[in-house]
Amino acid sequence: MANRILIVEDEVNLARLVEMELTLEGYEVKVANDGLSGLTLARESAPDLAILDWMMPGMTGVEICRRLRATGIKIPVILLTAKEDVSDRVAGLDAGADDYVVKPFKIEELLARVRAHLRRTQETNPDLLQFSDLSLNRKTREVFRNGRAIELTAKEFELLDYLLSHPRQVITRDQILEKVWGYDFMGDSNIIEVYVRYLRLKLEEQQEKRLIQTVRGVGYVLRD
Repeated sequence: MANRILIVEDEVNLARLVEMELTLEGYEVKVANDGLSGLTLARESAPDLAILDWMMPGMTGVEICRRLRATGIKIPVILLTAKEDVSDRVAGLDAGADDYVVKPFKIEELLARVRAHLRRTQETNPDLLQFSDLSLNRKTREVFRNGRAIELTAKEFELLDYLLSHPRQVITRDQILEKVWGYDFMGDSNIIEVYVRYLRLKLEEQQEKRLIQTVRGVGYVLRD
């Protein structure tokens, strides 16, 4: 999945800049330019992280954060603020925000904080596996490539799960047969090549770069 990020910012030009930079980084981005729309999007689109402007007419970013936390939504929240007083920062963190970036800011700093919070979220969620622009959710059995949903059969899902669990590691054919098909598999050993071909066709349907690489005479490795 490609990770989904929500931006709630009433400065349209700033919102567009941040949206463009995040999109270039491979994220799926939604934007709202007022607090009420942002709160609605946060509840309906299930983002993985929200970037909220503190000062907005109608409903502030702090109020959005407070309402999200009150309804059990625990996604990372980064506040964008022109406020530099310690008391203001404390108020934002007390409302449930995870971080804040003071305006004006360097886009590189914001991108780094986004990566850090998403990385921590993924490290505490063993059901979410991600490599490059490919993600797999064990609980929902959803697979996404650059924001595109991919339908897999049960065995294709198991094979991809195993590869994603061992990124950049060369996995032998015997290891794949044992872990994905089981000790008692008595079928054609070419079954692995068949399923790798199926996976590649689906993962590369829109001419995306190949992630499942063949290591001749050994097996396969997930790398970009």
